[in-house]
Amino acid sequence: MTRVAAVDCGTNSIRLLVADVDPVTGQLVDLDRRMTIVRLGQGVDKTGRLAPEALERTFAACRDYAAIIKELGAERLRFVATSASRDASNRDDFVRGVMDILGVEPEVITGDEEAELSFTGATRELTGRDDLARPYLVVDIGGGSTEFVVGDDAVRAGRSVNIGCVRMTERHLIRDGKVTDPPTPDQITAMRADIEAALDLAEETVPLRGARTLVGLAGSVTTVSAIAQNLPAYDTEAIHHSRVSYDRVREITESLLRSTHAERAAIPSMHPGRVDVIGAGALVLLSIMERVGASEVVVSEHDILDGIAFKAAEEAGAGK
Repeated sequence: MTRVAAVDCGTNSIRLLVADVDPVTGQLVDLDRRMTIVRLGQGVDKTGRLAPEALERTFAACRDYAAIIKELGAERLRFVATSASRDASNRDDFVRGVMDILGVEPEVITGDEEAELSFTGATRELTGRDDLARPYLVVDIGGGSTEFVVGDDAVRAGRSVNIGCVRMTERHLIRDGKVTDPPTPDQITAMRADIEAALDLAEETVPLRGARTLVGLAGSVTTVSAIAQNLPAYDTEAIHHSRVSYDRVREITESLLRSTHAERAAIPSMHPGRVDVIGAGALVLLSIMERVGASEVVVSEHDILDGIAFKAAEEAGAGK
């Protein structure tokens, strides 16, 4: 097995995985897996630039991660950056900062590359399960974008569209500089219309309705699962490969969109960094399930981060 480190830097969070990986068998053993909310995409949808304070939060997390990677002795590090850094006019500042701290250049990947890595991470361990029909539709609901990938043993089609929990919140749920609590019916209607338009775009490329199993990734989906299970705290083992029915997702989404900041913050499994954006993220998930006609979503804690780790191990084995 090869010891690798993978970093996934998105719009809302930056995550680290250090693992021992065998890319041939698909075995991946976690040594350290963690997430920090840095909100790198703060204001990007409006300004087109990464804010100085958002960059500093991200660099602080990178410094913490560098110490962990060194301590665990990873043989290879791969750093992937997604939606916010793709969109920013000053992304060179971000690239230089990461290189100074971690010694590698962040790969600002395309939406298609992001989709393929997410699919690999989410489905590698599902191979051979007879209770989950294929093809899979893997949906990764991030902060700035959502990736849709259909495939079985390999990707058939993928598309990234600009709907995510942070982007939808900033675009539709902020008035006078702060999040409306709770959002108004007009705000929810406008957000829903934006999501539906993005789903139309996704469906031009990806046969959403042809999938047999919906697999949902990332914090909005895992948080909905935690709420559905009434977990007393966020529990990765309980969430991974849990199944949440459409009716339960609808019930939770409607509740979140009716609630105040204090009510959402009081949910035991809620990460503080998701309190203001979980309503939008849940609505994206609900809209996808309605478009697909899915009766349930299979929730995966393994996602693009695991896909990055598998790719890093493959490259190490090939001597790249």
